[in-house]
Amino acid sequence: MAHKKVLSTLLIAVVFPVLANAQEAESHPTYANEVSRIIQDNCQICHQPGNIGPMSFTSYEEVRPWAPLIQLRVANREMPPYHYDTDTGIQQLKNDWRMSQEDIDTVVAWVNAGSPLGNPENLPQPKIFPDMDDWRFADELGQPDHTIKSTAWDVPAEGQDLWWKPVVESGIDESRCIKAVETRPSAAAIGSTHHANSHFKVLNDDGEWVNGDRLSEFAIGKLGEKVPEGACRRIPANSMVEFEVHYFPDGNAVPNDQVTVGIWYFDEEDEFDEEESYPQDLGAYFLSGGTDYMVPPHGTLMTQGFRSWDHPVRIDSWQPHMHLRGVAMKMELLNPRTGRTEVLSQASNWTSAWNHSHTYEEGYQPLIPAGATLILTAWYDNTENNPMNPDPDQWVGSGQRTTDEMSHAWVAVSHLDQEQYEQLLAERKERDNNNVASHGGAR
Repeated sequence: MAHKKVLSTLLIAVVFPVLANAQEAESHPTYANEVSRIIQDNCQICHQPGNIGPMSFTSYEEVRPWAPLIQLRVANREMPPYHYDTDTGIQQLKNDWRMSQEDIDTVVAWVNAGSPLGNPENLPQPKIFPDMDDWRFADELGQPDHTIKSTAWDVPAEGQDLWWKPVVESGIDESRCIKAVETRPSAAAIGSTHHANSHFKVLNDDGEWVNGDRLSEFAIGKLGEKVPEGACRRIPANSMVEFEVHYFPDGNAVPNDQVTVGIWYFDEEDEFDEEESYPQDLGAYFLSGGTDYMVPPHGTLMTQGFRSWDHPVRIDSWQPHMHLRGVAMKMELLNPRTGRTEVLSQASNWTSAWNHSHTYEEGYQPLIPAGATLILTAWYDNTENNPMNPDPDQWVGSGQRTTDEMSHAWVAVSHLDQEQYEQLLAERKERDNNNVASHGGAR
């Protein structure tokens, strides 16, 4: 009897904890089952050896020490870094980095449970990501049809803001419709490249080279720009390209640095006669949010800018741009027919560490009637509460340096005539009516 009692005690001591642990594992997420896949899909593109993330997240051993910080950043929607409000404005976006609430809740629950590994046999296969020097659009569009390089520039390790403005031949001998465009600094200089803009230069009737349409822009976090289906952003043949590259040395010297623009064309059979077809895409348009301002030491400021057109337009994307004291931006539509203001897009937790071009899904781009006004509002925090603020004791004015401020947004504008505008409105009304009908008339 004594032996049976001892045996029973051993079974309770050994088997019951195993069963309890198994049941507990089923009651909360594990790294192997859920969290590893969330990390793969949302974090590893930056957090891997040789990329811009400050630590690598390619294994449980690498992720586990950072679990509490990951939980904090994910719960506050600071990571993944896509600063676009989830409760106001148009929510239908392409290339949306925002993590779903379900995934956020899973990460939070995993950390609260002690960040368990789970069964290693359930781990997914490693995910292969493009190198820093690869084009981000390559997986979807292949390699660019055409590339344009700036001339070389030696980026010093230390110093103040620097600008490099070379003019090069575009190498384009045929006018085509752009499908997508991406600007890529070298991997070595990505940390010191504040931004890299480019625009075309074309010959006027007097044989002089003058500034033409904008080509592209790079800022940390920006993927690139796509032209909506049916719109033509035409590239001028036999043009020049002027770069405007703003460097802010980050401690790493980069000799002979070059910035490259990649261009993808629509297939020739997909191109069209603009006079008979759809909107003309202006590309990246500068929407001012106010100029000639000063942010006081230990103070805050709000600026506003306004823009209207004498014809209807469609806004295809919105990219806020400020500097170190910028913390939020909003784009609104003031309709003169109704007198009402509608929030189109808002980023209430903006940071200059990341610049995203928020591209609206097809059929959800803001439609701006003739005479309506876009309002761009920006907020600045020059206090010690702003973690990006290098010195709250300084007056900060508008300017080009990193320590100055800016207040504008890049927007992609497609120009419409009244007939096209009415057609797009009718298509959306029909879609919305069908959605209501499919949900049993619920609104």
